[in-house]
Amino acid sequence: MRDPYEVLGVSKGASAGEIKTAFRRLAKKLHPDANKHDPKAATRFAELNAAYEIVGEADKRKAFDNGEIDAEGKPRFRGFEGAQPGGFGGREGNFETFSWGPDGFQQPGGRGGRFQAGGGIEDLLRGMFGGQAGAGRGGAGSQFEPQDFGAGSAGRDISASLTITLPEAALGAKKRVHLPTGKDVEVKIPAGLTSGQQIRLKGQGMAGPGGTGDLLIAVTIAPHPVFTPDGLDLRLDLPITLYEAALGAKVRVPTLDGAVDLAIPADTNSGRTFRLKGKGLRSKEGTGDLLATVRIMLPEGSDAELKELMRKWRESKPYDPRKDLG
Repeated sequence: MRDPYEVLGVSKGASAGEIKTAFRRLAKKLHPDANKHDPKAATRFAELNAAYEIVGEADKRKAFDNGEIDAEGKPRFRGFEGAQPGGFGGREGNFETFSWGPDGFQQPGGRGGRFQAGGGIEDLLRGMFGGQAGAGRGGAGSQFEPQDFGAGSAGRDISASLTITLPEAALGAKKRVHLPTGKDVEVKIPAGLTSGQQIRLKGQGMAGPGGTGDLLIAVTIAPHPVFTPDGLDLRLDLPITLYEAALGAKVRVPTLDGAVDLAIPADTNSGRTFRLKGKGLRSKEGTGDLLATVRIMLPEGSDAELKELMRKWRESKPYDPRKDLG
C-alpha cells in the first residue's frame, strides 16, 4: 500500500485534527455510494480507510513513524534479538551452511552425518521445535533425528486481516480475502460484526501430516465519516442552526437505512442527545439505537446583523450558563 500520509494528502507533521478533516473530506468524495459507476471506487475507499487506520490512531501512527510497522500495519522485521555480526553463538566470520538429509544435518562437501550442536543454533532450534533438540534416539546429548521435527502433527493455522466498512458490518457482506499462501477465499461477514472480532474458517490453513489448520481472519471496521460505533449503538454529531435551536424544526438525520426526520423542539441546547430507536447496529444480541447529539452551528462568515442582535441581547437579557460550575 502507498504511504498513508500520501493517501490522505497530508504531511507527516500534520495534527490529529488535520488528519481527521482530510479523511472526512476524502471519504465523502471517494465513498462507493457517491461513485456507483466507477469500478475502482471501492478499492480507493478501502485504501483511504486503511491509511486512516494507521495514522488516525496515535499508537499506530507512532509505530509507523518509528518504522515498527509498515503501511499495512504489519510489523517490520527487525532481525534476531541479540544476533551478532559474526553469526549465532558469538562465532566470528560467516554463518555456516547446513542441509538436512537422511543422515541429519550435513555441511556442503559431505562433511557431517549428524550435526553435533555446540551452542547457539541448538538453542535456537530447541526453542523452535519444543525442546526436542537434545533428545536423539541414541541418547547422544545434542543429536537431531528426522522424527524430532513434529512428524504426524496437525497443519498450522494461518492469520489474515480484513478491513470492512461500517455498513458492511451492520448489514453483512461477502468479501474476498487474499491469504499469505497466495490463495483468495470468499468470506461471509455476518450482520452485527464488531471491530476486533475474529472469523475462523475450518480447513483453510496450512496442510500438515496430521491434517489441515484453520484460517483466522481478524476483522477491523474502518472509521466512518459520520457514525461512531458505541457497542450496538451508533453516535453522530447533528449540526443545527441557531434559529432551529431557538424556534424548533424538523431536520433530516442520516441512518444506515436512509435519512429520517427528527423533530427538534424549541429552546434546544447544544449537546442535547436524541435517541432514534432501532437505528443502530443489529446482532444476535439485539438492535442498537442511533444517538444524535445536537451541535449548534453559527452561519459561515461574519454577519454584522447577527452580531448587533447579540450585543443587544447581552445588554438587555444577560444570563450565565456556567453558574452551576462553581
